[in-house]
Amino acid sequence: MTPPFIPQISLYRRWLADQRGLNFSNYEEMRRWSVTDLDAFWQSIWDYFDLQSPTPHRAVLAQRKMPGAVWFPGAQVNYARQVMRHVAAADAAGQPAIVSSGEDGVLTETSWPELRRKVAALALHLKAQGVDAGDRVAAYLPNIPETIIAFLATASIGAIWSVCAPDMGAPAVIDRFKQIEPKVLIATDSVIYAGRRHDRRPVVEELRRSLPTVKHFILHGDAADAPASGPLLSNILTGKGREIDAFEPVWLPFDHPLWIVYSSGTTGLPKPIVHGHGGVMVVVLPLNVLHNDIGCSYQPNSLSERFHWYSSTGWIMWNCQVNALLAGTTCCIFDGSPGGSKEKPDWTTLWRFVSDTKTTFFGAGAAFFASCAKAEIDLAAVGDLSRLRALGSTGSPLARDTQDWFSERFAALSSINGNLAQAEMRWANMSGGTDFAGAFIGANPELPQAAGTMQCRLLGCAVEAFDEQGRAVIDEVGELVCTEPLPSMPLRFWNDDGDARYHGSYFETYPDNFDGTGRGAVWRHGDWLKIGADGTCTIYGRSDATINRHGLRMGTSELYSAIEALPEVLDSMVVDLEYLGRESYMPLFVVLRDGVTLDRAMQARINAAIEASLSRRFLPNEIIAVPEIPRTLSGKKQELPIKKLLLGQPLEKVINKDAMANPGCLDWYLAFARDRLQQA
Repeated sequence: MTPPFIPQISLYRRWLADQRGLNFSNYEEMRRWSVTDLDAFWQSIWDYFDLQSPTPHRAVLAQRKMPGAVWFPGAQVNYARQVMRHVAAADAAGQPAIVSSGEDGVLTETSWPELRRKVAALALHLKAQGVDAGDRVAAYLPNIPETIIAFLATASIGAIWSVCAPDMGAPAVIDRFKQIEPKVLIATDSVIYAGRRHDRRPVVEELRRSLPTVKHFILHGDAADAPASGPLLSNILTGKGREIDAFEPVWLPFDHPLWIVYSSGTTGLPKPIVHGHGGVMVVVLPLNVLHNDIGCSYQPNSLSERFHWYSSTGWIMWNCQVNALLAGTTCCIFDGSPGGSKEKPDWTTLWRFVSDTKTTFFGAGAAFFASCAKAEIDLAAVGDLSRLRALGSTGSPLARDTQDWFSERFAALSSINGNLAQAEMRWANMSGGTDFAGAFIGANPELPQAAGTMQCRLLGCAVEAFDEQGRAVIDEVGELVCTEPLPSMPLRFWNDDGDARYHGSYFETYPDNFDGTGRGAVWRHGDWLKIGADGTCTIYGRSDATINRHGLRMGTSELYSAIEALPEVLDSMVVDLEYLGRESYMPLFVVLRDGVTLDRAMQARINAAIEASLSRRFLPNEIIAVPEIPRTLSGKKQELPIKKLLLGQPLEKVINKDAMANPGCLDWYLAFARDRLQQA
């Protein structure tokens, strides 16, 4: 049998019995303990994973409230220091830190000592340029080892990391980076995607012009003019010497900012979310290890564990992939298209990478698995998958049919490759978010699994489904909420005066004493959730109007900025219909100037504007010309009501005509929704 031989959560459960005298009759009993006795649970995580601090913490949770919870005051940590704890043992066991490849199929290994040396070399370079704790380092880089190295180097000196994927256009990147005023920019001059080399130098030059706070620029590439524009990253990473050998990441307060990620709402600029070193560490270790069952690569129980989650650097799953290094797990990263080129689609690309790297846990967005099933790929032809023991899915709900399709094929493979565990392939279906850099709902290898659902609410996650009166319900669809704080919830939004935007994003719906019971504020996540009587969970998509396209989130306002810049487009509205059991569908409604026809050329112009400003990942499934966009009396586009209408909810329950500026336009959308639902 492939490792782990004993599920990681089983080891933790035994540890609780031996070290704490805690015994639970079932998982739900253990989870309830974890969300009621917060101090005992999170202290157990600190102790179980042997987290270290040169100074003791004065409490586990000094202030139990949302927002504003204070965790582990007095403790000092560093994300990069926790990663580097594994260097000697992992290297002695012959385990690499990173295995990487691009579309050329060439594998490259980065050893743990090499990772440490390169991180130290870049960290000392940044310090020499005057980068201090709290300064921001912005990166425009693909999913390559150098990006991980740059992140760890930034974290090791207490600077704050922020990255955007190089398939994003300049306007979208500038909207993000200009808010955080970076001191350093690290950028690539090109990327390879879908068989083509894409020159990013014009975008990089626009970034440099638009970010006046950048004092130091580092280029990833081989441009001939690199010395004139800034040092090459590759040259910096070749550094060696006594100072590099002696370098150690600095100790930082538990809540020192680690990175800034972006989660867009439906209006305004993308939200720059700040997470802390300690909060991320203490939450992702139980997520990856206990729930996803991803072990340490040099421990006998999980020897040669290799973890791959396909992601671009623009998705929080890139961060989650890197988080595996915290537990000493080898990360396998792929940079490029998961489905080949448009001219030559190939949905076996990642499966061949999984085979070549001997990956044991492979995760991707639900849309990827759906595309593979639709293409009827032949898993027997991609190479040796005998090491693979688990699949992970997130980004959107994974349909039952898709999960069954893969489970059937792995059951057939198991009799050929000898891995009998694949006869019942384990799925780690998760739901979480950029917002708190983790998951609320996910997997448990000790529990039964049913296709199309998630096995449980995770340890430490006080998740409920609220009805319209703010009451927790079972076997009914409701708003996903979290009623107790988590250590990885945002420290704040960057440049958010009085935390007004932070409060409005998560705590406006259920503020302090919202139900008259005196309870504090409750986190509203923005998903439709049903919790079964057996503890299983089903996500039915977003309850707000944020676009969640192929696992990447984007605010609708960003799309409108790109589209409505075209002189032919007077108005527009997009809704993301992402729901269980059906293919994701995102229509774009546009109001065009008189005399303009929505022909192929016009559709191509709209798509080109979206791709240039955002990413081709946000191209709509269909563009539809409409007479009007429904708006409230205050002028707001009514995205969420129209989304609910297209999901089949009755008009009278989703929209108040009296609050509309143009209620007469609803007849068109009613007819469109009726036709769409009949076709589904």
